[in-house]
Amino acid sequence: MNKSPWKTVRLEKVAEIQTGISKSASRKLTDPIEAPYLRVANVQDGHLDLSVIKHISIERKNLERYTLKTGDVLLTEGGDFDKLGRGTVWNNEIESCVHQNHVFSVRTDASVLLPEFLSILTASSYGKRYFISCSKQSTNLASINSTQLKQFPVLLPSLDVQKSIVSASKLWDNAIEKTEALIAAKEKQFEWLKSQLLLNNPKSKRWNTNTLGEFIVEKKEKSTTPDLYPCLTSSRRGIFLQEDYFSKQVASKDNSGYKIMSRGDFTFRSMSDDGLFVFNKQTIIDKGLISPAYGVFSPKQNMDSDFLYYFLNSPAFRQALSREVQGGTRTALKLNALKKLEVKIPCIQEQNDIASKLNIAKKEIDLVKELLEKYRSQKRGLMQKLLTGEWQVSSSQPVAEDMYQEASA
Repeated sequence: MNKSPWKTVRLEKVAEIQTGISKSASRKLTDPIEAPYLRVANVQDGHLDLSVIKHISIERKNLERYTLKTGDVLLTEGGDFDKLGRGTVWNNEIESCVHQNHVFSVRTDASVLLPEFLSILTASSYGKRYFISCSKQSTNLASINSTQLKQFPVLLPSLDVQKSIVSASKLWDNAIEKTEALIAAKEKQFEWLKSQLLLNNPKSKRWNTNTLGEFIVEKKEKSTTPDLYPCLTSSRRGIFLQEDYFSKQVASKDNSGYKIMSRGDFTFRSMSDDGLFVFNKQTIIDKGLISPAYGVFSPKQNMDSDFLYYFLNSPAFRQALSREVQGGTRTALKLNALKKLEVKIPCIQEQNDIASKLNIAKKEIDLVKELLEKYRSQKRGLMQKLLTGEWQVSSSQPVAEDMYQEASA
């Protein structure tokens, strides 16, 4: 496994591994204190998401033991494969913050191992291979325990080499952060434009009110033999081939009777846990199969396909939809109910014009996202070469700057 010129040591030899607090409703506390509580959802790949911070009551005497300190490396034990060994470095973003038992805290001996270097190492292909190789796996799930984490083989170059690699990584991190901020700004601008064109459009007073069924037609064609076409899944991130989305085929072995989706067809899940329904447009293959539990429809000739996509996923339509759906703990939406919903729709020429403006704005976002992926890909490649010793670290900073300039061109 180790193709690097540096020696390896077990993580437990150069760091303390701390498990977190388990949340239990039955736990009795004698001297409780409330503390902010870091969950798996807060620990992302290379950064923290602190938009939602929950609190937990713990024994006052245990607060110091579980409190995170600046420089602690946070690693998640798993769940979905993308959560396996996911992590970042804690910089005391929240005072007196503790962590749950599904998040490991690794406190390195900084005289031999920099926390930032360890975070780079665990996030690299080297680290991912180790976590996958020793994880406990089930269908689409994987996890590691503290014993396996303690055995992680740390590549241990000199501190100077570690500092140089961390410096090269930060150059890319800065570029990635700036690009992510640009995407966020453009997406906010896109939502404003969509609102202006679909909700606050002064021309909307002239738009006719019709049922949505006047503009869409249900697709009822089903497969009659198994594996007639590739199986698809529809998520809030879009439509994917099941084998790509789940890393393996999860559909029923006999998928005859599944609905056939042609390129350009729309679909949605008929049940929602939070009342939010996302409408996806199938653009990845000519024909695919999707579960009969999904509603499938296509636009009629009086409806622009791109306009329909933007309209169905607009806040205005979701607000109107929320008044019509049924549900208690789970919300149901049937295609027949969707078709009966009254909507104000412009003529086909205005639909084309609105869709064209939104497509141009979306294309700008997609181009910046491509640049972001280029930065991420080149950072992964750079770290791989540095961690394996293929590139000598003495020249890593100029090389990183050259690659950065190339990606920015």
